[in-house]
Amino acid sequence: MGSIASGNRAFAGSVHPRQGLTPAARAPLGKYGVNLGQFVQGFNDRTKEYNGTPIPVIVTIYSDRSFEFITKSPPAASLLKQSAGIAKGSGVPNKDKVATVTRGQCEEIAQKKMADLNARNLDHATRMIEGTARSMGIIVEG
Repeated sequence: MGSIASGNRAFAGSVHPRQGLTPAARAPLGKYGVNLGQFVQGFNDRTKEYNGTPIPVIVTIYSDRSFEFITKSPPAASLLKQSAGIAKGSGVPNKDKVATVTRGQCEEIAQKKMADLNARNLDHATRMIEGTARSMGIIVEG
């Protein structure tokens, strides 16, 4: 195994070898001689349902320049922004509220992220998502 590039994000379904990959994601791939076109094609195929959403990726690069990658679920903040229909969270979340979501929407997000969360059950995961919403200045109803 040559390297592990972890915690990098790329925009789902719309990555092009020259754009869509963050510099932090592109640098290790190019540094170790990975075929960017092959990576981009595999990544786009795997993430087409989340078109345009940033997706965390863990890439393992082997000494023969082959690679494999694992895609995680989108960040909770991105999913909450989509559900609430906002571009960004509040700069002062304890004073300025920017949107409202329901507990049902938080539960849907928790179901999508359940594999990546360290929650005991769906209720615990939902409370984690609600906490993220509150820290963004989003009101949770229900």
